Amino acid sequence: MGDAPFVPEHLLVIFYQTMPAELTEVIRHKFPDAEVTIYHSQGDTPVPSGVYQRATILATFSDLPDLEDSKNLKLIHTFSAGVDHLLQHPILQTSDIPITTSSGIHGPPIAEWTVMNWLVSSRKYAKGYEAQKSHLWDRSAYKPGIHDQVGKKVGILGYGSIGRQIARVSHALGMTVYAYTATPRPTPESRHDTGYIVPGTGDPDGSIPASWHYGTDRESIRSFLSTGLDHLVVSLPLTPQTNRLLGAEEFAILSEHSHHHASKPYVTNISRGRVIDQKALVDALNSGLLGGAALDVTDPEPLPKDDPLWEASNVQISPHVSALGVEYFPRSLDILQVNLGRIARGEPLINSYIRGKGY
Repeated sequence: MGDAPFVPEHLLVIFYQTMPAELTEVIRHKFPDAEVTIYHSQGDTPVPSGVYQRATILATFSDLPDLEDSKNLKLIHTFSAGVDHLLQHPILQTSDIPITTSSGIHGPPIAEWTVMNWLVSSRKYAKGYEAQKSHLWDRSAYKPGIHDQVGKKVGILGYGSIGRQIARVSHALGMTVYAYTATPRPTPESRHDTGYIVPGTGDPDGSIPASWHYGTDRESIRSFLSTGLDHLVVSLPLTPQTNRLLGAEEFAILSEHSHHHASKPYVTNISRGRVIDQKALVDALNSGLLGGAALDVTDPEPLPKDDPLWEASNVQISPHVSALGVEYFPRSLDILQVNLGRIARGEPLINSYIRGKGY
């Protein structure tokens, strides 16, 4: 009797547009022993059933098979960190196919986007840019309110991989970090990051925060907001519990307890728009309760042209692009590569989506 023949995995990658040739080469290099199919999704046109049926591994953004076409699947890997856009699909509702996310890869670009917006605001970059376009050497425009970040307190609401990298760069700027998680992290071991970590980034052992806070109820959130924060970074998954989590009362508490002489608290949202009551945010900005906001997400998306948020005081808005970069897909595929090795060795997967938890 001979050994059983080797049967390669059939990796199906569904891409939302024409895949660049260099990314195709990355896929071939990372999965040399797999049979690879790359399918270019056509937007609203469903992926044909036959494309799914032979796949044993699926990498996708939002295209998922019907249950009857998923019988060979051992793993679904999403190119996104969250799966809130997939929660109602039968695959997540009734199947037990393991699902992994790309959580962990977004930290470096989003941390850079976050700090960029802080500095654009605090260093009055827009004034300088407009003066440069007009060929004006005008130093007076910079003086009122300009400040640096040293000694500022930043509260990170949701201390996952993104929050940890924001903490790392904040600490490097001389800021004090306050971490907030849903569950308590009382011991050094409980504060370790157990997900995927881009090498050389983040806060793997959870040693950066000066203090840790936790809870899922509104009173716990409000207690955190009353710790004297100069920056509030929102880095939470969107769940029924986090929907409209921050509103008028929360912004008032944040503002009331911040005593920095140069500025009012600054809010950064890189999670989902619906975590914040957007009208309350506009009111807080325009009334001066908040010193500014950087928003990569809004409610809804795209943000309508006539939405009052566009004209709010000291707001900076980008169209949900803070995580983008040429490194995005290779890093996401790194997670899939790690997990295929774990499947082969019978080990637990990293970045597993937990059904019923929402992330």
